Amino acid sequence: MLGELDHVGVAVADVEAALYVWTHILGLRVVHDEHVAEQGTRVIFLEGANMDIELLVPLGPETPVGKFLTKRGPGIHHLCFVVDDLEAALAEAKAKGLELVDEVPRIGAKGKRLAFIHPKSVHGVLIELCERHS
Repeated sequence: MLGELDHVGVAVADVEAALYVWTHILGLRVVHDEHVAEQGTRVIFLEGANMDIELLVPLGPETPVGKFLTKRGPGIHHLCFVVDDLEAALAEAKAKGLELVDEVPRIGAKGKRLAFIHPKSVHGVLIELCERHS
């Protein structure tokens, strides 16, 4: 069902401190920065040699990432995997008994179609599925 790892999402409370660590100390570079109004989140993609990190910055305490930070603090928020056919992957996940956050794909950062599998179904790990742009 899952393809390659697309990125790791990291929730951050202090974006400037996080950017300093990820760019100046760890050597990644910022390749994309946008606000996803629907989710109340600023997303900053960082690129390394063979992986991407997505920093998730809440635009308020009642947003999904804001609530995550209040409950769990900063850290890994989700793992995102590429799939060839998002609807088919969601149908397969549901048929195999996984609880879906999104029954229908939505548009996220970079205009990608995506959907989430609930962490209750995957031992506490939020899984994002996305279709790669052609």
